Amino acid sequence: MTILTPEARELLDSDALVHLVTLNDDGSPQLSCVWVGLDGDEIVSGHMLHRRKVRNVERDRRVVLSLEGRGTNEGGLREYLVVYGRARVQEGGAAKLLQQLAHVYLGPDAVFPPPGFDAPGYVLRITPERAGGVGPWASD
Repeated sequence: MTILTPEARELLDSDALVHLVTLNDDGSPQLSCVWVGLDGDEIVSGHMLHRRKVRNVERDRRVVLSLEGRGTNEGGLREYLVVYGRARVQEGGAAKLLQQLAHVYLGPDAVFPPPGFDAPGYVLRITPERAGGVGPWASD
């Protein structure tokens, strides 16, 4: 079943920065601002180092993504998308994904990660379970 509407997919494919929430081992939230893209029905983000967000997903797959939309609703509220899902960690592939996303977030001539940074990194692959917020994508 497809959770993401065409409008949600369009926003996720844009240069809107995404707030990724993972859960620390004590249950408290950990927030990171990340770049994302779509790979089929999965939302993907690249991470060059084995930092807390990656370790958190290895331990607890539950995540939430939040991003601000471009429009306003009929009541004048700014639209925003919230995606609840489960993530898994894929080892390797981060540099290639980040280079693709750099063209979206930084421009067509961007090079990222910087030359010489050769760690294989990690890709978080997020399967959406439900979407909400304010906008045409809201299902809750």
